[in-house]
Amino acid sequence: MKFDPSKMKSLCLLRLSAIGDVCHAVAMVQAIQREYPELSITWIIGKVEYQLLQHLPGVKFVIFDKSQGWRSYAVLRKALAGQKFDVLLHMQVALRATIASLMIKARVRIGFDKARAKEGQWLVTNHAVEPLATPHVLDGFMGFAKAIGVANLTPRWHIPVPQADTDFASQLIGDDKVLVICAAASKAERNWLPERYAAVADYAVMQGFRVMLCGGPTKLEKELADAIQSHSQHILDNQVGKTSLTQLLAVLKLAKLVLAPDTGPLHMAVTQGTAVIGLYAHSNPDRTGPYFHRQHTVSVYPQAIAAQVQEGHILWGKRAKGEHLMAMIEVAAVIEQFDCLNG
Repeated sequence: MKFDPSKMKSLCLLRLSAIGDVCHAVAMVQAIQREYPELSITWIIGKVEYQLLQHLPGVKFVIFDKSQGWRSYAVLRKALAGQKFDVLLHMQVALRATIASLMIKARVRIGFDKARAKEGQWLVTNHAVEPLATPHVLDGFMGFAKAIGVANLTPRWHIPVPQADTDFASQLIGDDKVLVICAAASKAERNWLPERYAAVADYAVMQGFRVMLCGGPTKLEKELADAIQSHSQHILDNQVGKTSLTQLLAVLKLAKLVLAPDTGPLHMAVTQGTAVIGLYAHSNPDRTGPYFHRQHTVSVYPQAIAAQVQEGHILWGKRAKGEHLMAMIEVAAVIEQFDCLNG
């Protein structure tokens, strides 16, 4: 099927989750908007992720709430009834996304290349992006923009937040030099040890920083924040569970420095131009690290994966497994990067 991108009038983007990935996708969407300012864009997105991006200019959102189970597909079909798009960018390799794509009518359906089109994605697409051997997730997403004729693929972000959230962050940060620690990843095994977070926090306080703990309202995140405080010699500003996603984005913008494992707020901070230190053991930071700050990532992934793959080629994106891999990251290595960024 021949495809002329210059004739596009409507585009549908399917990327449901997660926070870090939708941050990468925003850079791609806005690259498309710069190339095609008149293009109508509809984004099928997860319920939580929508809370962060709901004010994005020039994008109509349709929420896919996976918590509704099979009913979510019927809701999506109803929301898209009567709509037909010139192009679908099918950007999520997951079975639920493959099924969800069946509710979307589009003449041109672009998915990943053969090597990356898993979970049946290749069955519901008729075009593929250019193959990339070892891409960062963001670069892989930019392949979709390239596939529809976008020339300038340099990542840039503009994620608006309400003025009230900006004011909230300004009052919270004030004139202080703030280190934000977003300590919790989606799985406990990807979290660093609380006593080591505390050691870095204490060092930062001695360097004139106010240390703020941020994160969501889950039990895991609150318990981790409490554990960090219990090991710290100083009183930390515990904001875990007290901010919305847009408030957190505003806080990250005003922070001097952010410390986090492989989790959404790390990538949120990148969109705001804030310096970050990423902590990696299970995943390859060359693939999922903070895009503009991978040189400041503290990673033990090479050691962890080498111990688990004895022979042969290590597949790009392969995760290292184990509950205690993050313990391989030493405090001294994190402080070294802190000093580098605070110099």
